[in-house]
This record gives sequence, structure tokens and C-alpha cells, in this order.
Amino acid sequence: MSFKSGHVALAGWTNVGKSTLLNRLVGEKLAAVADVPQTTRHRIMGVLTLADRGQIVFVDTPGFHHPRERMNRAMVGAAREALTAAEVVLLVVDAEKGIGRGDAEVARMIADTAVPALAVLNKIDRVEPKSRLLDLMKIAVDQWGLAEAIPISATTGSGCDLLIERVLHHLPEGEPSFPDDFLTDQPQRVLAAEWVREKILHRMREEIPHAAAVVVDRWVERADGLVEIEATIFVERDSQKGIVIGKGGGVLKEVGSEARADIEHLLERRVFLSLRVEGRPDWRNDPRVLSELGIG
Repeated sequence: MSFKSGHVALAGWTNVGKSTLLNRLVGEKLAAVADVPQTTRHRIMGVLTLADRGQIVFVDTPGFHHPRERMNRAMVGAAREALTAAEVVLLVVDAEKGIGRGDAEVARMIADTAVPALAVLNKIDRVEPKSRLLDLMKIAVDQWGLAEAIPISATTGSGCDLLIERVLHHLPEGEPSFPDDFLTDQPQRVLAAEWVREKILHRMREEIPHAAAVVVDRWVERADGLVEIEATIFVERDSQKGIVIGKGGGVLKEVGSEARADIEHLLERRVFLSLRVEGRPDWRNDPRVLSELGIG
């Protein structure tokens, strides 16, 4: 059997479950996941190597949306670039909500690239009756011109094995781009910062949906095995600092405790995590802050 290899972009309108799907497909937590639009701010690579069959380089992209701030324009730009750099594109759609204008807009962008593309109808565990999926599949194939449509649930894993098989089918033959044990291009510092932000989003999805960012200021690996990490949480207004810190520092302690558990799992080492909160007005339009965050 020939070996298949290539980059596969996970694309779609914001909040359709692309990051959950990336984590499911590679079998490890790489991307921050929250039920909040525009959670993903970076392109995140996750590599799945199947012995003697192929290597799929999945690229999770920021969700498409109509941007206003400099940060959001950079996010949409990164998503557009990923479309043209891929051998296959997966257009992820929230099947529970059905097809909207945003999904059709992304489908038109994909059509302009001439890159082979599949529709991924996500969240089918929430779709009833299942016959609704037939209409969505027909739109994706007949109206959008995609090669095929595959219903899946990134949360339960249903349909994901079939999705991997169909991706392999559409990938070209080629040598692997990375060693067998390579998982992601994301530095550990970036993953740690994103998981801190994820915990903030879980707790404050209404109050601070997009106003928070996290930067790792210090990372020291001690001889006794302990990793010391100091990070700053940026918010846009001083009033938001109190929300993130919480009464008696309770919210910040919970965020730190949960994020530390994820980071320790990643590093397989003990972690001391220190967090502080800083007000930085309009940071989403500040090139210096965006550079620190690796956006744009």
C-alpha cells in the first residue's frame, strides 16, 4: 500500500468545534477548547502518523468571522493562508445549528483555492432526527461542490475513524514530513499560556469572552524536576481584573490549579504556576502585545 502524506486544514466559521476535532484526531490535547467564538487565535499543527499508511498534518485554524480589531484581522488572515497551503481542506460545520451564511462564505473561499475539500458535519450527537443530516450533506456536495460530506462528533469520536480514512484517500502519495513521534509545532510555553486562557473562558464566557490574553514571562526547569512558570493575564479594563481574580483571589486560584494539571500532564513533571493579572487597554490593537502573543 502506498504511503500518503500532506497538510490538512481544518477550516470553518467560528465556534463549530475545529479545536475539539483536532484534539480528537491526534489523540492529545493541543488546542484550547471553550464554547466561546474565536477561542483559537493561532494556527495549531497536530500530526497523526499511521504506520506504513500515511502521515496527516492537521492544521487547526482560527474560525472565520468579520474582524474589527487588528488581532482579529490577523487571525482571519492566518486562516486564509492555511487554505492555500493545504493538500486537503476540511470544512467543519455545526450540524446542530445547521448551515448558515458564514458556512457558505467559507465554502466560497475554499472553492476559490481549487484545493480538494470535504465537508465535516460536526456535533451529530446533538442532531435529531438524524435524517436532517441528509439535507446538509446534499448542500455541501451538490451546491458547494465539495468532494464528499462526512457526519461526525468530535466530542464522542463517532465518525472520526471514517473521516481519517477519507482524508487518507484524498491525500497524495509522499514521504512523511516529520518523525513518527512528532506531535505538534507548538512550543510548550504557548500551549501552557493557551490552557490558562481556556480555564478563564470556561469560567467567564459572558464577562470576558475575548478581552483576555496570556503571556508566559518566565519558565525555569529546576534540577529537582520542578518547572517554575510565571505568566501574565492581560485584560482590557481594570474592572475586568477583579472578575478574573475573584473574591479573595478564588477564581485566579481555581484557574491556576486546573491549568497546572493540564501542563503537568503535558510535561510529565511537577509544575509551580504563578499568575498575575494586568490591565492593558485596547491590547487587541497593540502590535507589541500581539507580537508577544505570536499573532500576526
